Amino acid sequence: MKQMEVTIMGQSYLLGCPPGGEAALTAAVAQVDREMSAIRDAGKVKARERIAVLAALNLAYQLAEAPREAPAAAPAAPSPELDTLIKRLDEALGHDGQLL
Repeated sequence: MKQMEVTIMGQSYLLGCPPGGEAALTAAVAQVDREMSAIRDAGKVKARERIAVLAALNLAYQLAEAPREAPAAAPAAPSPELDTLIKRLDEALGHDGQLL
């Protein structure tokens, strides 16, 4: 597994990335960084942990509201890339016990 250094809200993280997943990881990091920065820049929330939780909730809501491409009768299979990204983020954040 390749390792990539990424930055979210000015904090660097070293994340594992499967071969060929660099573009998807870069796009996900950019989306998380945009969401967290927008919450921070609004000025109402200062704690990084709260910013991270609000960003996660906003992104999860956006995913839940996105139109499904699969037929309604067929349940959508979880994306292996999304599962891998979530696992990597959990591992990166779990080492120090604090978000950012």
